[in-house]
Amino acid sequence: MDGFGKPITDRWVTLGRITGVHGVRGWVRVQSFTRPAENIFSYGPWLIRGVELPRLEHKASGRGFIVQLRGIEDREIAEELVGEEVQIERSALPEPGEGEYYWADLLGMQVVTTEETILGQVDRLLETGAQDVLVVKAGSREHLLPFVQGPIVKKVDIPARRIEVDWELETEE
Repeated sequence: MDGFGKPITDRWVTLGRITGVHGVRGWVRVQSFTRPAENIFSYGPWLIRGVELPRLEHKASGRGFIVQLRGIEDREIAEELVGEEVQIERSALPEPGEGEYYWADLLGMQVVTTEETILGQVDRLLETGAQDVLVVKAGSREHLLPFVQGPIVKKVDIPARRIEVDWELETEE
């Protein structure tokens, strides 16, 4: 799921991605998928490739962060981590409140209209500033639906992996 982590497994959830290296001492650049972005440091321990890599230090840098991980002490080793996801154990996350969802919970869910028309599956989410947007894919077709609970998103059924929306498809002429 390019952009916002992988769907939650029974065990791990993705909080960010290593996007590059910084300097020669093994620091890595990290893109956070949390809101606010610095919340990525509220959770741990971090798992990268399924291995626990504790954070020693972190700093804000541009649109992301630079992080020093224990055991990663030179640029060459750090370069091997570029593209890897930063994950934590699912149990480290607090349960969301009523009507709240982790983006990762929504990934892969089937999206249907109130008339039971299947629109596809949630491929990813976009943050636009005004509201979050579900990117729903059905084959090669994509639908962008504002994630506005009430007028558009009528029901999110996590156990059934289904989102019901009040949305009309545009007809092609």
